[in-house]
Amino acid sequence: MYPVCHWIMLVSITDGQAGQARVRLSDCHNTADFRELARRRLPAPLFHYIDGGADDELSLARNVAAFDAVDLVPRVLAGIDEINLTTTVLGQKLGLPLFYSPTAMQRLFHHEGERAIASVASEFDTLFGLSTIGTRSIEEMGNYDAPKLFQLYVHEDPALTRDLVSRCRDAGFDALALTVDTVVAGNRERDYRTGFTTPLRLTPRSLLSFASHPRWSLNYLLRERFDLPNVSRYISAGSSVAASVMEYIDSQMKTAIDWDDAAAIIEQWGGPFAIKGLVSPDDARRAVDVGATAIMISNHGGRQLDGTVAPFDQVKAIRDEVGKDIEIIVDGGVRRGTDVIKALAAGADCCAGGRFYLYALAAAGAHGVRRATQLLRDELVRDMRLMGVGHISDLDASHLRWRHTHD
Repeated sequence: MYPVCHWIMLVSITDGQAGQARVRLSDCHNTADFRELARRRLPAPLFHYIDGGADDELSLARNVAAFDAVDLVPRVLAGIDEINLTTTVLGQKLGLPLFYSPTAMQRLFHHEGERAIASVASEFDTLFGLSTIGTRSIEEMGNYDAPKLFQLYVHEDPALTRDLVSRCRDAGFDALALTVDTVVAGNRERDYRTGFTTPLRLTPRSLLSFASHPRWSLNYLLRERFDLPNVSRYISAGSSVAASVMEYIDSQMKTAIDWDDAAAIIEQWGGPFAIKGLVSPDDARRAVDVGATAIMISNHGGRQLDGTVAPFDQVKAIRDEVGKDIEIIVDGGVRRGTDVIKALAAGADCCAGGRFYLYALAAAGAHGVRRATQLLRDELVRDMRLMGVGHISDLDASHLRWRHTHD
């Protein structure tokens, strides 16, 4: 580890470079703009951790491209006065059919971290997710009045898993989501190349990248110490001992998790419960059978098994399999309001996403997340008017035209 004085010396040397070709938050009008601002403001290891996927990143690209394979069929002269975007998922009535999917280690991307997401979720009356390997505690985040979901990873230590569920109940979380697609870590080659770990491990190669981003570096150095408070009482890896995300998953997660484990956690929790990370209609039926409230169709943002089908492409098949027996949430690839409309018309109840708000968080903290969310909300209102539909519950397959046979 390099001394803090070396960091500050390098920050002062490179500070002038960082001010060149400034991009302002007001210049951001879509997810791609927020991505570019995040790229400029984050050291390379952190940006590529958000931005990257597994192997050749085929699934990462498909998640976004899948929405382009279907066209919208609007209705005209519909006489629409008011637009109603409300939906109910996981026992919570939301003001938007889009919420903040749980993502790890948000404190690294901006010092406000999960606090920013929760505060903006309150403003927009939507739900936020907290990861097991988040950087704010269950207890702290339980104090926010927005609907809240905890993402549970099943660890090898059963006491840790049980403790997480109990803490969520005591802290007033509204729902639990069991992530089931991380029994081993995906091959995230960008992380290998950048040497990304938590806590950050400095090397001669990475030091220049950190030093050339002075605002980020000083915020990281001079604010509270990085920690994974939901697990650090049990596990030193990732908090006091540097480890990559892949090392953490491979050393700490239970590999042989099965449907009996899911059923046991559902029974222990006793409330709204999602299974996150399935794409198979057969697995969706099993989720219904074990008592899940919802499924989050997801391939972990293209970060696990590369070549996996895109979540949006599975909505119709899964809805055909489960009918109305379970809520469907599309998690992955959402970049525009029209993506949300397409998912709802295909049969989903709601959408969730990570990168759309992580780029904005990295760009400008809560201000960035607020602007990104407002832009998406504005898109949804405008697009619903152009679709000739007043309530999102009125969207159905007649509003879509597939460009290929959709079996």
